[in-house]
Amino acid sequence: MSFYNYIFGPKLYMEYKGVPEPQRKMYEPGAVEKFGEQILSTLSVVWSVSYYTSPLIFTFLYRRGYFVADSIPTLAKFTTSVGLIVIISLFMRGVGRRQSKAYTNMVNALMQAKTNKSSEPLRRFDIDFSAWPVDFDVKAAAGDLKKPTNTVGRREGFSIAAIPCEVIAYLAINTFGLSMIYPGSVKLLQKFMRPMLISGRAKLIEDDNGIRYKVKTIDSNEIDTLFVDNRSDNVGNGKTLVICSEGNAGFYEVGIMGTPIALKYSVLGWNHPGFAGSTGSPHPEQDKNAIDAVVRFAINQLGFAVEDIILYGWSIGGFSTLWAASIYPEVKGVVLDATFDDVLYLAQPRMPQSLGGIVRVAIRKHCNLNNAELAMKYNGPIMLIRRTEDEIIAEDNRIDTNRGNYLTMGVLRYRYPNLFTASQLSRTKGLLSKPLETYSYTVAEEKLCMSRLITYASDEGKAFPMLIGADYNDEVRNQMALFLLRKHLRDYNSTHCTQLPGEFFNIPWDIPIEHGFVFT
Repeated sequence: MSFYNYIFGPKLYMEYKGVPEPQRKMYEPGAVEKFGEQILSTLSVVWSVSYYTSPLIFTFLYRRGYFVADSIPTLAKFTTSVGLIVIISLFMRGVGRRQSKAYTNMVNALMQAKTNKSSEPLRRFDIDFSAWPVDFDVKAAAGDLKKPTNTVGRREGFSIAAIPCEVIAYLAINTFGLSMIYPGSVKLLQKFMRPMLISGRAKLIEDDNGIRYKVKTIDSNEIDTLFVDNRSDNVGNGKTLVICSEGNAGFYEVGIMGTPIALKYSVLGWNHPGFAGSTGSPHPEQDKNAIDAVVRFAINQLGFAVEDIILYGWSIGGFSTLWAASIYPEVKGVVLDATFDDVLYLAQPRMPQSLGGIVRVAIRKHCNLNNAELAMKYNGPIMLIRRTEDEIIAEDNRIDTNRGNYLTMGVLRYRYPNLFTASQLSRTKGLLSKPLETYSYTVAEEKLCMSRLITYASDEGKAFPMLIGADYNDEVRNQMALFLLRKHLRDYNSTHCTQLPGEFFNIPWDIPIEHGFVFT
């Protein structure tokens, strides 16, 4: 085997337990490899800092007179010295890795995976995912490369006077803005969390029999996914697949997968572009392509029917979830936990008021995560979960300012416009200012409301907006509005980042159709 493969091979983090290794084992590099790796890591950090501070460095060097002919020998000596250090460090890393039995076994498995297109031997190891071969390429999948749908957003008129604002907005979103919206894409945070991610991934693979896959998107990003298959459990929920979309600093390794796994669903987790093993950056278009590729992977390679898929999104993952629901409307249902209506109304209060115009342009033009609009493009069953102590999408933990309230009202107003008129919306807003557990209805009232919906849906169909209630008085509308609110929204007494208990995760409610049903 070529010495090159040891020098430039991927990092090895862990060997999973199995026949060769009865217990999981973190990879411990030898002294030679460790010393070479430390030098290379230090130089990498110095290079990164130098890159971001290059204007200051060049200014300093220019003022000291280094950009003149007389300074060329000095610069040449410096670069040659650094080059020799890099070469020696790479050689030491290669020698150390070649002496390691674990690393040699990993390189053999990697070569086998790339040659025979079989990743099974490689699954014994946790390595730098950039070296992992692609398991599913969406471009090679049958059918359309991408389902057509309308882009969410608002087209605003062009104005020459607005050009400076738009330039500033563009620069802001592409420098620090996107990192503020998706802090999980910051490499420094990922480096800090790496031990937790490795441990969480090991638990999913060893305890839950998870399998890691690399999915390639239409824009050539490589998405890190992990699949837990419970279809062999005939008495559980394994025939249904739950696709989990994480929050803005969430990773599938330590994220929301645990809830449906505990309920014995089959579960597919994935990381946003730019998060952990996924390449790219979490721009909305890249995120859309990522979730589209993940759903296609579930259908074409894992073998799930669209009708057997539940889309589950937490926090900002609600955008990915609703986008997938809008282009795969046949899914079994959508569950949104701690999700907001529009990221603009979360961004503006966190920025100086004087920058409000720039924030609006930056969001609307470049990062328009508008869940309220996306929700109107999906007509299937939907369940929303609100955290009553949410400190992220609510102001000062006040439940009446929770942006999930506005998403809920937007969904209900669109789906049942004659039941949620101005009067009912005002009443619903008041109801949402307190935990919903204080409001209930009798069994007789529930049966009556359900009968009205079944009768209408059986006669007119379930397409939304559903025009039921045009001839109802306010008392009946209030009764129906409360019933529908309780069917679409559940409260969980918790803060934003707590793991959702299993009793709150259910298949979303739907109106059953009974042909020939007569309301009594």
